[in-house]
Amino acid sequence: MIWVTGTMFKDLGHTDAEITLATGTIAIAWSLKPLWAAFLDMARTKKFFVFATELSMAALLVAIALALGTDRYFAVIVGILWILAFASATHDICVDGVYVTALDSHRQATWIGVQGTAWNTGRIFATAAVVFLAGALERSGLPAKSAWAIALLSSAAVMAALALYHGLVLPTGSIRRHPKNAAEVAREFALSVRAFFAKKSIWGMLAFVFLFRSGEGFLLVEAPLFLQASPADGGLGLSLQSKSLIDGTLSTSVSIAAGLLGGVFIDRFGLKRTLVFMAICLNLPHLCYVALSQMGADGHPPSFGAIALLVSLEKFGYSFGFVANMLYMMQQIAPGEFKMTHYAFATALMNLVLIPTQSASGPLANAVGYRSFFLIVMLASIPSIVAAWLAPFPRPSEDPDEAQTTRISSLLSRRLRGADLRHRTIDQR
Repeated sequence: MIWVTGTMFKDLGHTDAEITLATGTIAIAWSLKPLWAAFLDMARTKKFFVFATELSMAALLVAIALALGTDRYFAVIVGILWILAFASATHDICVDGVYVTALDSHRQATWIGVQGTAWNTGRIFATAAVVFLAGALERSGLPAKSAWAIALLSSAAVMAALALYHGLVLPTGSIRRHPKNAAEVAREFALSVRAFFAKKSIWGMLAFVFLFRSGEGFLLVEAPLFLQASPADGGLGLSLQSKSLIDGTLSTSVSIAAGLLGGVFIDRFGLKRTLVFMAICLNLPHLCYVALSQMGADGHPPSFGAIALLVSLEKFGYSFGFVANMLYMMQQIAPGEFKMTHYAFATALMNLVLIPTQSASGPLANAVGYRSFFLIVMLASIPSIVAAWLAPFPRPSEDPDEAQTTRISSLLSRRLRGADLRHRTIDQR
């Protein structure tokens, strides 16, 4: 949503400030997830909401493509993006709900890198395939708006196909007891909120989650715009196709490998022992953008190879370190009766820091220039490392109660299967 539409608006002539203010504020949808996350845990299955939101997102992508043909397309598309954001946030809640309720703590750690890889595969499609297609259609002679409309319609088709696929194969995750009436719904919601804030060391854990992405928030929208900006303005002047190759295919492929390695690294050495190191890995590579902005400050940007290398290094560090944040929320904050709801609460707070940072990044870059902007980003990264250093670990990596419950359930299941087999044998005799 934010990266590709930002690229599209930049290609259509809008300024960094217009783009970041419009798209950055939309991130609030992901921070409001606690308002309805608990209710999703009470109605239907997690699989149902994944399927429904994917179909709705496909329809909204079609609406954005059609809106490009209107005179006031910018305002119309931003309005559609707000609806799309709430659909995406709901999708986030239920996808994560399937993950945290279908897997135990050990398997969450084992597969966290693969989960990140799946996310980055989607990013490759959006930032590489969709943007490359739009650029190729423009070069073939199509007007920019028509080229982007076709590219967005292709992404809508893929989303619809994924919805049908997930409708067939996705596990449901755990299913809570459905409340009988409105009063019980209110009690369940209140109970989930009280249980969340009753967790040991909750305020220290939330401080870590909120601050971990403090520096990254300034980069998420503005860094891709810097790659696309004119060299006369201190940018690197990449074309849509070059940008899709570097910040889409190459760097995201690196991100996939880094996410897998990060998951393996944490699984091998443990989250508590590695958290500060992972925070350093997340933030230190921001220096790559400092270097790129200094190299391109004279209006002569570095070579394609240099840009590709430095952007890929930054993406490697980000993806390697970011898995620690996700696993921390899964293992320290989410466990308990309301896993999906409490994980949604945590991710909502994680995204909250992105609203001011993403929104301010464009006006700040316009005001101070790219060279000073990326130096400010490095300063903004310091709270992330401090938060990792002070992050509390009130729970062991494998919750004893949860592990005991899993073992008891497994034992009962084996005994029931054995009893069933004995009954069948008696019946046969």
